[in-house]
Amino acid sequence: MIEMNVQGITLDPVTNMPIVILRGKETDHVLPIWIGIFEANAIAMQLEGITRPRPMTHDLINSIIDSLNGVVEYIYIHDLRDNTYYAEISIKAGEKPLKIDARPSDAINIALRSKAPIFVSEEVLEKSQIDDGKLDASEEEIKEWLESIKPEDFESFL
Repeated sequence: MIEMNVQGITLDPVTNMPIVILRGKETDHVLPIWIGIFEANAIAMQLEGITRPRPMTHDLINSIIDSLNGVVEYIYIHDLRDNTYYAEISIKAGEKPLKIDARPSDAINIALRSKAPIFVSEEVLEKSQIDDGKLDASEEEIKEWLESIKPEDFESFL
């Protein structure tokens, strides 16, 4: 398992779909995951420290976990099948650890709110590597584009 941080949210320049960018905490791994607009907005708001007067869904989930004396230990993006990522939220409630199936975007939102670490399996990182034969841009160009993401790029989600 490789620990990752959320670098930010950007838009796919071709489809205008939001992408959450995960970057290895102590590695040079980069994992872009295409997500929905509402999930991107929730991640961007959390990254910017914007609070709403009423709890959003991910805030509510964290409140429920807290109320049940649970702790989000970590989230784990563990599989990639047919261009779909699979994640789980690991919650410790009492003596019994729980593994809850989740979409990566929801799991990331919950991890950000609970300050839990985000892990990605090495297998997922290998599967997600870009095949240069399928894209016009080289891997190096894509890495440069991902590294060029600036805070201003998030403003459209707030």
